Amino acid sequence: MTDARFRIQAAGPLVTLQDAGRRGHLRHGVPGSGPMDRFGFAAAHALLGRETTGTAIEVSLGGLALDWVEGTCTVAVAGGGFRCTLDGVRHEGWDVLTLTPGSRLTITGGAWGSWCYLAFAGTLDVPRWLGAAATHGQSGLGGGMITPGQMIRVTGAEAQPARNGAYDIPPIAKPRDTLRVVPGPQDHLFDADALTQLSSAAYKVTDAYDRMGIRLDGPTLALADALSIPSEPILRGSIQVTGTGVPTILMADHQTTGGYPKIATVISADLAPLSQHRAGDDLRFKAVTPEAANAEARAYAEATHAALEALRAPRLSLDDRLARENLISGVTDGGQTGP
Repeated sequence: MTDARFRIQAAGPLVTLQDAGRRGHLRHGVPGSGPMDRFGFAAAHALLGRETTGTAIEVSLGGLALDWVEGTCTVAVAGGGFRCTLDGVRHEGWDVLTLTPGSRLTITGGAWGSWCYLAFAGTLDVPRWLGAAATHGQSGLGGGMITPGQMIRVTGAEAQPARNGAYDIPPIAKPRDTLRVVPGPQDHLFDADALTQLSSAAYKVTDAYDRMGIRLDGPTLALADALSIPSEPILRGSIQVTGTGVPTILMADHQTTGGYPKIATVISADLAPLSQHRAGDDLRFKAVTPEAANAEARAYAEATHAALEALRAPRLSLDDRLARENLISGVTDGGQTGP
């Protein structure tokens, strides 16, 4: 292991440094931040055989390009279905690549998804705030926004060529057209048919979409006396409705308290798939009970654990794969003349 360095050649908007999130500070008005797609973030680390506590670069559809300056390091790209180009060679999907001095890596949006993660077989030497490198997008506090010309050091960089190559994308990583929601906590303060309308109408993701929230376009949700509520704690996945009746789903950098009514909350199992939708995508909502949401959370935790363990497992060498295959099935000795 040794240190390595790379320089940012280009970076689009909302490209940030993120770790698993800043916990324990909501009561002080500090958002948890962290990755928009928690599963994609964890998968990028798993592809390197690592745990999910490290810092990675979260790449938006604006893309990222970097020049490797010093040392050798293996990196992984996971999350949305983005494209990578390493030294002129194009790679699709989820990939593990080893970078050496003089390498240029470019990441751009691909067939689907809004966010992907670039993880490193090493530790990014970046600022931390309140114990975490997770970047709060509005303030830039944390590891920070990625900017052209920035030089970043990787300590303990490792080359892991045995992990290089493309990987299959687990089905749970893909966006879902229907999101399950638990009604409330203020659904009773909307017009009687508002929740039914939310569950039956089609909405579109608008381009008013950032790390704080996703504004939707579709039928407005009529409020009764909902705007008189005091500010209260809110969480990721809350569907907040303003006085105009327009719903917004709060995401990673959401404020810690708010006074707008919440008609429903997206269940935790659907938050990562939600984050990978793009502007113009259709969304529908399906109301479920809290008990059903808890059951889905347990099932999703089991599914993500299994998927991450499969990605984290060592890749077999060609010799190992050949040894596992029965390559002589059906071969007989030369003396056999009939069935």
